[in-house]
Amino acid sequence: MQSWLQKLEYKYGRRGGIPNLMIILIAGQLLMYVAYNLGMYNLLGMISLTRSGVLHGQVWRLITFVFMPSSGSNPLFFLLYLYCEYWIGMALERAWGNFRFTVYVAAGIVGAWLACLLTGWSDNLGIYYSLFFAFACLYPEQQLLLFFVIPIKVKWIGLFSGALYLLQILTMPGLLNKLSLVLALSGFLLFFGQDLWHDGINSYRNYKRRRDWQNQWKNR
Repeated sequence: MQSWLQKLEYKYGRRGGIPNLMIILIAGQLLMYVAYNLGMYNLLGMISLTRSGVLHGQVWRLITFVFMPSSGSNPLFFLLYLYCEYWIGMALERAWGNFRFTVYVAAGIVGAWLACLLTGWSDNLGIYYSLFFAFACLYPEQQLLLFFVIPIKVKWIGLFSGALYLLQILTMPGLLNKLSLVLALSGFLLFFGQDLWHDGINSYRNYKRRRDWQNQWKNR
């Protein structure tokens, strides 16, 4: 893990971090979902992250946007979504501890702020995407039941989800919009970006060595 994070954890780790942060995030989403379905239809518009709203003094948007429900209106799918969030988030909290997990989420929030500054708005989707990506990096061999029936390793779901996210970036019109999608994954990039970059370089070098070796034998 990055030396800067180790230094921060050594200095602030014992008293830093928010205990049970994942439960707080889930409880906030559940509360907003229930309030909306009870008829408070303007609530989601009041808590979303928009540049115009923040500039007009609605600074609560800088935090409340993380509680935006993001799984549609079907109650069953929403509860299933929250359960998956809870399972993944608590696994990361146990693996990292409160401090690192809080830093990870906070980095995603700051990334969303920067994206909002650039494009005029942002949401929390990238933050929750990044939780799953982190889980896939830490527990690649963990098996999940796809459609509750098909066992599949988390790394394959992570690669598929990453490919979809990359496709979304490539097809998104406008450079600032593309950049906002990248910034939404700030936590993931800060924690895993360096390792993934080195892994990619090493994989390319190994591929190049194998290709050169094969070409050498073909030319004999």
